[in-house]
Amino acid sequence: MCGIIGYIGQQNAAPILLDGLQKLEYRGYDSAGLAVFDQDQIHIRRCEGKIKRLADMVNENPVSGKLGIGHTRWATHGRPSHNNAHPHFAGDVAVVHNGIIENYLELKQDLLQAGREFTSETDSEIIAHQIDRKYKQGAPFEDAVRLALGELVGSYALAIIHHKHPGLLIAARRESPLVVGYGDGEHFIASDIPAILSYTDRVSYLEDGELAFLTPSRVTYSDLSARKIDKEIHQVLWDPVMAQKAGYKHFMLKEIHEQPQAVIDTFRGRISFEKGEVLQPDWPFSEKEIKRFEKVTIVACGTSYHAGLVGKFLIEQLARMPVEVDLASEFRYRDPLLDEKTLLVLISQSGETADTLAALREGQGKGACSLGICNVVGSSLARATDGITYTQAGPEIGVASTKAFTTQLVSLYLMAIYLGRIREALTQDQSRTLITELTHLPHLLEEALEKENEIKKVSEQFYGAQSFLYLGRGLNYPLALEGALKLKEISYIHAEGYPAGEMKHGPIALINEHMPVVVAATRGKTLEKILSNIEQVGARSGRVIALTEEDNEAVIRKAEAIIPVPAASELLMPIVLALPLQLLAYHIAVLRGTDVDQPRNLAKSVTVE
Repeated sequence: MCGIIGYIGQQNAAPILLDGLQKLEYRGYDSAGLAVFDQDQIHIRRCEGKIKRLADMVNENPVSGKLGIGHTRWATHGRPSHNNAHPHFAGDVAVVHNGIIENYLELKQDLLQAGREFTSETDSEIIAHQIDRKYKQGAPFEDAVRLALGELVGSYALAIIHHKHPGLLIAARRESPLVVGYGDGEHFIASDIPAILSYTDRVSYLEDGELAFLTPSRVTYSDLSARKIDKEIHQVLWDPVMAQKAGYKHFMLKEIHEQPQAVIDTFRGRISFEKGEVLQPDWPFSEKEIKRFEKVTIVACGTSYHAGLVGKFLIEQLARMPVEVDLASEFRYRDPLLDEKTLLVLISQSGETADTLAALREGQGKGACSLGICNVVGSSLARATDGITYTQAGPEIGVASTKAFTTQLVSLYLMAIYLGRIREALTQDQSRTLITELTHLPHLLEEALEKENEIKKVSEQFYGAQSFLYLGRGLNYPLALEGALKLKEISYIHAEGYPAGEMKHGPIALINEHMPVVVAATRGKTLEKILSNIEQVGARSGRVIALTEEDNEAVIRKAEAIIPVPAASELLMPIVLALPLQLLAYHIAVLRGTDVDQPRNLAKSVTVE
């Protein structure tokens, strides 16, 4: 996720672009830049680091012009650096881009053969080259953009300017957000409304496959075939604080609702339908080396540890490899058994968790091969491990992890398929089926989010409780742990997660009419066992909140409250369950009046022991 902004009008563009970028910094903060048309030239200022550094650069070396585009980056292709920062410039074209171009290697090879030279490692630079090449082949600027976009596979939100067309700003969208703002003699584009709300409250929303053509006096729209489109203008009623959260009350709620897109971004470009294969471009291990691994050891903390527990089930089932899961804070103190035949997998949202980095050093000292699963490009974990898988969740502002967790689960699912194919535990047809099921997941997550009002009603029924018990079996057991953790983190209610089969070994003593018991009771191999657990809770006057499919009558008859979830394959059900569990914790916390985004005593990244 990156942030883009554009301006055309009568004012100096640079201050407007910088102001907008500061309001978009939550979308990315590893590098930033802007391009302004000034006295018959496009002047570019860009740098690694946060917006403040770019602002200082512009203050020291000003640019002045009435047309410009800006960008704050969350790295996907290419490390954070000056050269990889946007805007990218080719010939007469400057571009800023949010998204992922899946066929960029193929396009880049074609451009190299045509004599084009590249200055960055990004997929975005090829867009500027493609447009410039089409223009120099004789296509008008607008048509050159359409022709170039027609050759792209992937997602994009784009702002494009041309040295020879200082009165035109072009924007385009496919699967990445973009809004157009209307002013008096000026117009704006931005990834999110907060960037332009200080200047206008009238906006239109670009849809997939649409382009906007902005001049100081008007905005027109078309699709890729040049068919004209009429757009409705909406008035934004948010205040500036709400606008930063896209109208949501809290960043946590916004990030819960971003999960379908975050999941798409995580598997996009890493699956091949034709071959029925998973791609791991950032893994340095050969197939021979992977076959040599005798076990996987997963190490993480907190929510990432719960993701690792799900990963254990997935890898053992799909790749038939033994898997251990360890808490990073305990790992190096027990002299773990590791060697060169161990694949050590370390999971961390930030890539800066002190205990996880210490576990990495312990593993490297014993000769293990290391692989990181991380959300931050260029983090300490990403730099230190042998290989890396980026989750592509984008910046997560809320302290309680939501989309980072689900994208970690997607990454582990892809890892399990990849290992399974190489180790010949999965056939190509089995792999293709698993990949197909994954591509349906974002739709299932949207369905789960549609049940928010029902979850809110359950929250209103139970928010006064002083303690909760969460139960699950098999793949859903780690979700019981995660659900309990979310409730503890943001509502300050005591909660415990347990494997349902262990309920009789202690926790059953706590159950009475005051104890809500949240049960993951979806269809699967262990459903009959879960039904028995629910009956045992009911026999002791416990209050059962069941997460189950809407037509699962066997569960519905036995529970006091139901949180409906869409039917999904057993291997993907943990990801589906994560969203309603997050929403349950969120709405209970709101009802109790706690600080949801910044709960007491907690930090986003634990960088000390």
